[in-house]
Amino acid sequence: MTEEFIAGRNSILEALQSGRSINRVFVAKGERQGSVIQIVALAKEKGLVVQEVDKAKLDAMSGGIRHQGAVASVAPVEYAELEDILACASEQGEHSFLVLLDELEDPHNVGAILRTADAAGVHGVLMPKRRSCPLSGAVAKTSAGAVEYVPVARIGNVVQTIKQLQKQGFWVVGADMSGEKDYFDADLSGPIVVVVGSEGQGLGRLVKESCDLLVRIPMLGKISSLNASVACSLMLYEVMRQRRVKAK
Repeated sequence: MTEEFIAGRNSILEALQSGRSINRVFVAKGERQGSVIQIVALAKEKGLVVQEVDKAKLDAMSGGIRHQGAVASVAPVEYAELEDILACASEQGEHSFLVLLDELEDPHNVGAILRTADAAGVHGVLMPKRRSCPLSGAVAKTSAGAVEYVPVARIGNVVQTIKQLQKQGFWVVGADMSGEKDYFDADLSGPIVVVVGSEGQGLGRLVKESCDLLVRIPMLGKISSLNASVACSLMLYEVMRQRRVKAK
């Protein structure tokens, strides 16, 4: 599954107005005339990233289609709404189980996390609209098809979303090497949001401060941290294990 692009002003306007899941809009540098102004305004109204690029890049993305100075990258599947994810978990009679990715930018990590999320019974994955990897062909391929089954919702401000979920009774647990306790010693059995940070920086300071609990993964070797998708996998399977123990 390769990344898809829509080229041409009218096509992009129709996609934006129809509510299609768009990752990002690209416009030619200095192009601010006619319907491009409308495209940029509508994209920003929807919270999408608009990026100015050289015409050569637009030519490459459009694959020979006349782009008129505008190209949009679209997700291989539709994004979900957070409210719908929560409603689905409630209908199944289960405690909601979410993963929040704090600015992960590597599509292979995101795809691997989706694959594990499907296996571990996660109800949905949340990722910020900005400074994070969107759903793409690379993500879909690495997920081995899980992108079709695990709902992914895009959110605005991570800290605000965490506070919103806490008000709804979620326990928000961040994976961080400065954590107060080992992840397998924490109670992860109720409605939970597992927060995983970016590959290089980990969790942001404000995100850390917003979590109810920070947990660490013990490291006995010389390397100080695990790959983001591996760390996330350990956390998700511990949540699943604790839920199964409680259900007995």
